Amino acid sequence: MVAGVGVACDGGGGDPAGEVVGEGCRDLRHAGISFWLYSGVDPAECARRAGQSIEVLFRHYAKFLDGLREQANRLIEQSMNEWQRAGQGDVPEG
Repeated sequence: MVAGVGVACDGGGGDPAGEVVGEGCRDLRHAGISFWLYSGVDPAECARRAGQSIEVLFRHYAKFLDGLREQANRLIEQSMNEWQRAGQGDVPEG
């Protein structure tokens, strides 16, 4: 996949060989969208690139997105700790 490019699949139009490709393409599409979400890409942007509404994305990837909650909690906690240190004058260098 290329940055800025959405994911599109062609089911093969009833061709038996195309149906196999279509299944593989759907799997690849799912893997790509999952990778984007895991990488921290905003779900609205993932939906746009996938050509889906945000509602469809949440319906199909809700379980996956729930799994990212721990990651989000860690990032929030880290940011809060940094904010607190900065407020106390202990700003990290760099």
